[in-house]
Amino acid sequence: MTSHDRWTLRTEHTSYTVRLSPDGPWAELAAWGPHGAEAGPSPLDWSHRTHFITPADVAPAEYLPQGLRAFTGADLVVTHSGHQRGLWWEFAGATQDAHQLRLTFTDDVAGLSVTLCYATVPGTDVILRWTELTCTDECELRLEQLDSGAVNVPTASGARLTYLTGQWSQEFTTTQLHLTRGTFAMASNQGVPGHAYAPWIAVQDAAVPDDGTAPTYGIALEWSGNWHITAEAEPGGTVRVRAGRVPHEGAVVLRPGATLTTPRLACAFSAEGLDGLSRAWHRYERHLSGERFQRTRKVLYNSWEATGFDVDATGQLELARLAAGIGTELFVVDDGWFTGRTDDTGGLGDWHPDPAKFPQGFGRFVDEVRALGLDFGLWVEPEAISPASRLYAEHPEWVYRVEGRPGRLVRNQLLLDLGRSDVQDFVIGTFDRLLDEYPIDYLKWDMNRPPTERGRPGAGPADRLDLDAGHVTGYLRVLDHLRAAHPNVTVEGCAGGGGRIEHATLARTDVVWPSDNTAPLDRLSIQYGFLHAHAPHVMSSWVTDAPGIFDPRPRSLAFRFVMAMCGVLGIGADLRSWNTQQRAEAAHWIVRYKQIRDVVHRGEARLLRTPQDATCGVQYTETGGPRVIVAAFSTGRLDGAPLLPGRPDRLPLRALDPAAVYADEETGTEYSGAHLLHYGLPFSWSTGHDAQLVVLNRR
Repeated sequence: MTSHDRWTLRTEHTSYTVRLSPDGPWAELAAWGPHGAEAGPSPLDWSHRTHFITPADVAPAEYLPQGLRAFTGADLVVTHSGHQRGLWWEFAGATQDAHQLRLTFTDDVAGLSVTLCYATVPGTDVILRWTELTCTDECELRLEQLDSGAVNVPTASGARLTYLTGQWSQEFTTTQLHLTRGTFAMASNQGVPGHAYAPWIAVQDAAVPDDGTAPTYGIALEWSGNWHITAEAEPGGTVRVRAGRVPHEGAVVLRPGATLTTPRLACAFSAEGLDGLSRAWHRYERHLSGERFQRTRKVLYNSWEATGFDVDATGQLELARLAAGIGTELFVVDDGWFTGRTDDTGGLGDWHPDPAKFPQGFGRFVDEVRALGLDFGLWVEPEAISPASRLYAEHPEWVYRVEGRPGRLVRNQLLLDLGRSDVQDFVIGTFDRLLDEYPIDYLKWDMNRPPTERGRPGAGPADRLDLDAGHVTGYLRVLDHLRAAHPNVTVEGCAGGGGRIEHATLARTDVVWPSDNTAPLDRLSIQYGFLHAHAPHVMSSWVTDAPGIFDPRPRSLAFRFVMAMCGVLGIGADLRSWNTQQRAEAAHWIVRYKQIRDVVHRGEARLLRTPQDATCGVQYTETGGPRVIVAAFSTGRLDGAPLLPGRPDRLPLRALDPAAVYADEETGTEYSGAHLLHYGLPFSWSTGHDAQLVVLNRR
């Protein structure tokens, strides 16, 4: 639907309407919500009275530069001729087709053309937004701020912001803030999205209860480098969220004739609260996976926690035999397989199997693992380099460094400048050599340090380099090559845990590693937050023996398995230390997982309560099928007593047919859908029973 000054984009269940403002040369949001929400007066209309500010400072603008928007936060800041800052553009035209909209504005004095771009994603409720900036003058421009877009949410009494915070080993902690006036900001300048914040936020009207009926607006930035998201409670009664990348050098130079395209901003709406919004993101990430979504995510065993750097053929084969014996399908050798790698002080960059560790040849070792019926995988950290490595001796210029300044080691390593084409070619060549020479099915790409002294001596003035974008471009180029040249290799993304998880990475990997913390109750909270923003089929989760860091209360092996089965199951424990009973229990859980993983990865996921409640869980409903999977957990005291004397705790389910009958596959107990919705599944927890997997079949 379109008119000369109003355009509507439609997703599967929502519509997004933009109009030209009657108050000035900018686009503003008219309506965003379920289909039909655009029919009527805009909820973002305002009184048009301004005192000591301008209409542009109050309007629900989609994108405005400093200049037109003078006081309340601009999305674009440009310095042009004579060091003048600011833009005063005019509307130049619009084009729209079934799935895209483009609105162009020009400032002939500054020499800049700005196109606001929108695209719907078929089969989802996501609208993608980005901005194209073209220098039309003979003089270059300096882009000091270059956001991707802004999202406006009308609120009655401020906004309830939900976002994901943390640190290493505590990523994806669900956090909320009530913003009535002022500014909230989160960002990363670590060259990756980082562990402290995820580039994701959800906005609700704080006056509406935080339940499954609250209209909820979400945005996520598709960018693997420095970024920010800023929310501002504005004078006109709206909350405006803007997001974009942050140049390491403070500005980006745009040369005459050049066009810069900002990262894409994914925007989604759900009328079903945060839980409904999570499913919108899950559907979108299935779309990002493409045909790879249909592949079976195999149960892996990773050797890191069993052997650390002490890798050799004999020990790894012993673990592989044990892993095969309990039913795993993939064996991954982690750090320590390559030359010079006996601890974290050497070897990175010299990606050749160590002949001392594999005396009969690495190829024979791989063949012996595969003869057990297992696929084979390797850990790599291609952006890292050890000062003692042969690669560093040959190419010291390949690392980030500032001329005349010492380079700091983080985890005893330096970082390669992946923005250089020769470094990209080296990494691509390394991958091609390993994957062509050995039958490798799986790569775990890790990154264990951020850039510190980020410079490139000899490449010109530092303030004219865009090193952050260069690194992102190189990273994505290597991943794109991996996908094209080795399409059957499964790729796992990791950055010291969950330090680089966003849509650009997810579009090019098969699974990601949310955190290095695999302790049961700690990990439950991490996965609860992760599933708000990301899909189960990309969430790698291991069963280990790791004790809790933040919540040290012990939990059973069953708890660890049921929790890991909420995503892509892996085993990381030292199987040599497990007794026969533990291995038999592991084999039992792996069999059960293989029976349900298609529902976990392809069904509709719903979060049931929170890890702060005494009982919580995740419900997976089979799309077009009869099965409902419930993974339930006891997070409270385990003293054998129910919450009320003689009564089990109950976990109400969601989105069932009230008139249908659901039968427990294990016990045969039958429940009506109405009973499960109203009362819930019963669980009697004890010290020996702290988690349960229930498979219900609809009759």
